[in-house]
Amino acid sequence: MGKFEIYKDKRGEFRFRLKSSNGQTILTGEGYSAKAGCDNGIASVKKNSTIEGRYDRLVSKGGSPHFNLKASNGQVIGSSQMYSSNSAMENGIASVMKNAPDSSIEEV
Repeated sequence: MGKFEIYKDKRGEFRFRLKSSNGQTILTGEGYSAKAGCDNGIASVKKNSTIEGRYDRLVSKGGSPHFNLKASNGQVIGSSQMYSSNSAMENGIASVMKNAPDSSIEEV
């Protein structure tokens, strides 16, 4: 089972990352000024992660596939890393769909 890690970035903002059971980061959130906002972001990821239509599949300027997870209002709530192939990106989406709903939360 995966886990959400909450941490403070260099600017002092709260952020989260979702890690799969093997410890790989599969989704990262934006910066929040308050921990409550970060908690709400995690709750939104848990709620929306199982809905296929919430994933935007994208390609970077350099040609690397990646994805964003969006809430029902269209706001991006999490972003993936860059992947080497479309199939690797699809595996990343499948991992978020599997891990996010039941993941524990810890502060690091």
